[in-house]
Amino acid sequence: MTKHGAFKIGNETVAPGERRTIDMPVSILSDHTPVNMSAHVIHGRKPGPVMFVSAAIHGDEVIGVEIVRRLLKAPNLDRLSGTLLAVPIVNTFGFLNHSRYLPDRRDLNRCFPGSAGGSLAARLAHLFMNEIVARSDFGIDLHSAAIQRTNLPQIRISPGNEHLRKMANVFGAPVVLTSKLRDGSLRMCAQEAGVEMLLYEAGEGLRFDEFAARAGMSGILRVMRELGMISSRGVEKPKMPAMMCKKSIWLRAPAGGLMRSFKSAGEIVAEGDVLGVVSDPFGQVETEMLADLAGIIVGRSNLPIVNEGDALFHIAELPDPEESGETLEGLTAQLDGDPMFDEDEII
Repeated sequence: MTKHGAFKIGNETVAPGERRTIDMPVSILSDHTPVNMSAHVIHGRKPGPVMFVSAAIHGDEVIGVEIVRRLLKAPNLDRLSGTLLAVPIVNTFGFLNHSRYLPDRRDLNRCFPGSAGGSLAARLAHLFMNEIVARSDFGIDLHSAAIQRTNLPQIRISPGNEHLRKMANVFGAPVVLTSKLRDGSLRMCAQEAGVEMLLYEAGEGLRFDEFAARAGMSGILRVMRELGMISSRGVEKPKMPAMMCKKSIWLRAPAGGLMRSFKSAGEIVAEGDVLGVVSDPFGQVETEMLADLAGIIVGRSNLPIVNEGDALFHIAELPDPEESGETLEGLTAQLDGDPMFDEDEII
């Protein structure tokens, strides 16, 4: 067996075959409470890639925290090749306050790569980039929809990257969306640093979702197997290929009032299908909401109270709706058949 040295992170070192939680100081609150960014490091006895898995860059996106918790209990990690850096809560400030944002109302995912002497958001982004991303060969960042919205499990990748397209297929989420990089996002700055990453979207802010958790957990293990970090034992390949979507649109409320939705995330719709009805509170005026695009609903609002112009349904265009329907059914059946990853489920 080839030997390799200790893994250095923060001011600590982790020996081969060891796993530790490393606390890296971020700031001190106004009441003198210290705040850390904590990373759980599993440094395998055998050499291999370094991969990060991060969650709660937006503090209300708790489904990713649950996925990381399950991942760290997986028996597959006992004989790891390489190093796993798991950061279940990047934005501790938002997580404690049940908020998407930092105390200064900044969106952390628009503040990368950050700076050591900048705002609170800039300092946290700088710490994450230098201690986690810069030490990694590959990454998976876990997200959910905001509160009062939900997302079908999906992977988002930058257009034109064939290797990421392959890894997205390996992950096995029902849908893969090509999405342009945004200034200040972790995805853009990781790419500029030469670190490829997948962005996983699933579920709703401040809520757990069993389907989203299982899809995320299974996908991460598949990627780790593909990278040669874990064995294939107990890690099944997706039974159906993911649906590749290059175009998506948000459909907005045609009027204000109360919405009765007829369609859910994951349903395939034809152009002209009635997605829901918006009624005024007196029931005198009802306005149908029609699909402008044939495709699959990858996100939707859960809030029945709407204003005119509110984004209600996110539809991704499908290359072959009939074949895609079979794909979604196959992937759903596979996830339903997977065993629980531990026994203390809280859902």
